Amino acid sequence: MSKRERPNFPKRAVITGGMPYGNKNLHFGHIGGVFVFADTYARFLRDRIGKENVIFVSGTDCYGSPIVESYRKLCEESGFTGTIEDFVQCNHVKQKETLDKYYIYPNLFGASGFGRTHEIHEEFTDWFIRKLYANGQLKMMSNAQFFDEEANVFLNGRQVVGKCPVNGCGSEKGYADECDLGHQYMPSSLINPKSTLTGTTPIMKNASNWYFSLTEKLDLLREYTAYIKAKDNTREVVIKTTEEFLEPPVIYVMNDYLELYKTLDLPKHEFNAPEKKTSFILTFETLAECDKAVAVLSKEGIRFRTGKTLVPFRITGNVKWSLKSPVLNNEEPLTVWVWPESLWAPISFTIAYLESISQNSNVSIAELIQGGSNCDWRDYWCSKDSEIYQFIGQDNIYFYGVAQPALFMATQEADQQLDGVARVDCPEGELQHSTLVANHHVLFLNKKASSSGTIKPPMAEELLDYYTPEQLRMHFLGLGLGQRSVSFMPKPLNPTAKETDSDPVLNEGSLLTNVFNRIIRTAFYDTQKYLDGVMPVGEISDEIKELADTAVTDYEYFMYHFEFHRVISTVDTFIRKASKYMAKSKGDADKSADISEVKKWLIDIFHVIKTASLLLHPIAPVGIEKVQEYLCVCDSLFNWDNAFTPFSEEKKLKFLEPRVDFFSRHPYQF
Repeated sequence: MSKRERPNFPKRAVITGGMPYGNKNLHFGHIGGVFVFADTYARFLRDRIGKENVIFVSGTDCYGSPIVESYRKLCEESGFTGTIEDFVQCNHVKQKETLDKYYIYPNLFGASGFGRTHEIHEEFTDWFIRKLYANGQLKMMSNAQFFDEEANVFLNGRQVVGKCPVNGCGSEKGYADECDLGHQYMPSSLINPKSTLTGTTPIMKNASNWYFSLTEKLDLLREYTAYIKAKDNTREVVIKTTEEFLEPPVIYVMNDYLELYKTLDLPKHEFNAPEKKTSFILTFETLAECDKAVAVLSKEGIRFRTGKTLVPFRITGNVKWSLKSPVLNNEEPLTVWVWPESLWAPISFTIAYLESISQNSNVSIAELIQGGSNCDWRDYWCSKDSEIYQFIGQDNIYFYGVAQPALFMATQEADQQLDGVARVDCPEGELQHSTLVANHHVLFLNKKASSSGTIKPPMAEELLDYYTPEQLRMHFLGLGLGQRSVSFMPKPLNPTAKETDSDPVLNEGSLLTNVFNRIIRTAFYDTQKYLDGVMPVGEISDEIKELADTAVTDYEYFMYHFEFHRVISTVDTFIRKASKYMAKSKGDADKSADISEVKKWLIDIFHVIKTASLLLHPIAPVGIEKVQEYLCVCDSLFNWDNAFTPFSEEKKLKFLEPRVDFFSRHPYQF
């Protein structure tokens, strides 16, 4: 048996699967980069700690300027006559249908912009923002925002396109205050901005909004980073990316401007000119001083880039299609910026799910938010006995790994803080930190693809014209996206693939369609042939016991550490070794013509089938539940309390007809 120490899992868990924008259907990156992983982990935890203790939520992100812009184009270019709510609702339905086709089943797939989830989310947003305000965490700031003089409107998000000003970022898809790679910056720093409404260069015009004092949380976030570093299952990409945003404000200036720089009167800073670099570095103590320097450099026409650093986190905006922000201090009515509310939307969705299964039909939303009912969201989000696992792409680490923990800690009650400072080790009853499971980019044919880029990703449903959902689930999990960016190379969509080339997408799935299929069929057919279809029970061999126990403990260890590629490798190794054992032991039994020898190898192989079914259930659920049906066993098959024990009851199996497959290949592959 493996000598690994078995990990501890929480009593309860929430899994979130990101929130796709409501202006599109799901492409392969949504499925292969996030949702397959979230669903697999949710299924694993349902088996591991009990399905009644696990809530998997996601939903359509209905707000934000990308949706407004897509809706505008659809109306202008295609004559769409429905409302923007009609537009996002249609896409929401399509998204849910796609998830279903991949066997991805959240407990709730909601929507932030309509239906019951919207009603709860709107009220929870009001509660959350008021909580921040009451704790002195919000400031009204008047900052220069993009304004299109020709259209006479403020521009938000995707209504402005320029070049990202963050040093080292080559994105040409820089928007109002973030680029498509997730870098944050002040709007005035965007390089060569253009309005998507009129194509003109917008001016900067002051607009007042509520901002969260994120820049004041530097020390707290450094303590938080040390806290997640100490955990044994935090992915390196989360730590590395989070730390990048906790550096002091810096400006990178091209060496060509060194002499001009020496003549300028800039705020106090540190100068550094690394050897063999094309730029020198100016480091400032505060963001305000850095912003003053940016204004001076811009006025002088000096080329520069800013570094990643903390900037005030905007809470409100001026987009009409959004949640209404509470009026906190007699200001003009504002709306909520999409990113903050999407961070607490999973809490709203958790409340909505718990309400749907609760018997308290007369409880108001306000009472649900305050908690205390028999289905309390705080049992999942504010309890030390619970864990929140958030599956995201690496581009969103800033929001989930920097902004979210700071926001959550800022809601702590004063009597729970230490000397007026929030506690990183969040007290019981306060919002707890999430475990972020961030994947690197899943590339397409060795290039990064995006809906807004030049290389368009294949849509998720398109892949189902060539592969089964379980083949794709196996492949995406096996890519190793937790370690690095990996390319998705489907042969049918690869114009450079030769007819004689193998299809890399089928590598992992062949374990199911070939090897495991053969093991199951052989066991069933021989049981029908020799034992009248009654599965034998008894003591399993030391060899199979060792093989199975090692697979279980290794699998559990890798699941705990979110090493999904090693999960797949563990299952693959176990089944292929068992297949070799079966071939030998069956051959010996057939030669001896001794029924006791037949029973002996069948007892071993049914333990292999039992163990493999437990391990594969989160990954290939439909095929495995077909195996369960033919074994005529209940859900105890997937109970981890029984992980190391063989079948103990002789049972008449469901009759298996000739040439029945538990895992089928796609018709395209024949």
